Amino acid sequence: MAPGAEKLSGGCLCGAVRFTAVPQKREMDVCHCGMCRRWSGGVFMAVPCGEVTVEDESRLGSYVSSDWALRQFCRNCGSSLFWRLREGGDHVAVAFQSFDDVSSFKFLEEIFIDEKPALYAFAGERPRLTGEEVMARFQAQQEGRS
Repeated sequence: MAPGAEKLSGGCLCGAVRFTAVPQKREMDVCHCGMCRRWSGGVFMAVPCGEVTVEDESRLGSYVSSDWALRQFCRNCGSSLFWRLREGGDHVAVAFQSFDDVSSFKFLEEIFIDEKPALYAFAGERPRLTGEEVMARFQAQQEGRS
């Protein structure tokens, strides 16, 4: 854990899954992609984290949603919890709403804006990236780790 990094606690709706996570930054991102909208029942609001520790991993369900990522949820209540890279990275997007205290986070950016339905929009100015821009960023990050 990096000096000054704080472990934050969180969990699912029913309390069966409890975790601690170290945010990479105190920022929340929103994903509008079709998979995230179906998985979360809206938009997926996520906090980028490195270190995530789950108390009882047997309570987590996993769904491989693409060649590069999997989504994890509580097997009991179904709460969406983690989006993880399958290989080559320590990035875990932790569901913003699953943290016990969300008061210190700022809303940083929206991704897959080109897949956002027209019937809603978040107020305020922030970066809004298309799916192509996001995938280029992930590719650059992966190449930087090789």
